[in-house]
Amino acid sequence: MEKQWIVWARELQSISQAGLSYCKNEYDLDRYREIEKLSREIIEKHTEVPKEVVKDYYLREKGYLTPKVDVRGAIIVEDKILLVKEKIDGCWSLPGGWGDVNRSPGENVKKEAFEEAGVLVEPTRLVAVLDRSKWVQDTCPYTIYKIIMLCDLLEGNFQKNTETEESRFFSLDALPPLSLGRTTMEQLVMCFKAHKNPGFKPIFD
Repeated sequence: MEKQWIVWARELQSISQAGLSYCKNEYDLDRYREIEKLSREIIEKHTEVPKEVVKDYYLREKGYLTPKVDVRGAIIVEDKILLVKEKIDGCWSLPGGWGDVNRSPGENVKKEAFEEAGVLVEPTRLVAVLDRSKWVQDTCPYTIYKIIMLCDLLEGNFQKNTETEESRFFSLDALPPLSLGRTTMEQLVMCFKAHKNPGFKPIFD
């Protein structure tokens, strides 16, 4: 289970943003600003996220607060799965990242696979739609939905880029250190189950 304080902090942020977006009374707007400040202070005090990052996040988030969307592509060839080494922490994950506007989930997966692993892929089946907080025990300030899709590998090779250091195929029993905020062992197991079973039903929280 997530720590209760992070749940409360997100809830306070949601209340404050909705109030600041739809309320017209100046007295009430001041109260919503105070709620926003309280939420931000909780996040800053109890997470390792730099204060400037938290502040920027709160400044950018406007309107009704909704979850962020993280898309990941699972490319399995000869019982090995393609992972990329993240520059930010030196650990490995499924290629993917934040979903971009004006792109469907499948289009986002293809974009991320090409940018991070240098490969052209074709998404074929949905593996899972997950609430990140139910799979990773950390203090992430965001609510994140993770979409994982199986993909067929078409062609390509790793290309130098700003986000990843290399890409490589790994078997499930010889995985490298995982970037757990992005990809967990349990999620990779899901991908292999889906790959081996055409009748696999997508998992959702």
